[in-house]
Amino acid sequence: MPTDSHQLARSVARLNRRLRQERQTDLTPTQLSVLGSILKLGPSTPSAIAAFERVQPPSITRTLTCLVDEGLAIREPHPDDGRQVLISVSDKGDAVLAEERVRRDEWLAQRLAELTTAERRTLREATALLERLAAS
Repeated sequence: MPTDSHQLARSVARLNRRLRQERQTDLTPTQLSVLGSILKLGPSTPSAIAAFERVQPPSITRTLTCLVDEGLAIREPHPDDGRQVLISVSDKGDAVLAEERVRRDEWLAQRLAELTTAERRTLREATALLERLAAS
């Protein structure tokens, strides 16, 4: 018999996989996640982005290089530390993220509209709990 943690993990994974199916970009899920993190953080060092994404700096370096090479992110010298760089989202990167969010949100809104008012309220309450779990 599946435990609560098993059922929750399975449900979250299935929803995540379904949301990924709505993507129409050639970016990997990791690249999209990092680009979204940069947008949320604002101009940041690769180390800060790696810490936010909870990955090792060498991993984030490869991802950031791809994003910069594709014109989705901008690498600039750090104004206070010549050894560092700051990474920010380019206009092109911002547009890609916006398009993907709209597509995902439209699909999810349609699914949510099929639920009862009580079910939507339950999901709203669960969202805060899921955010706490993800942040811990």
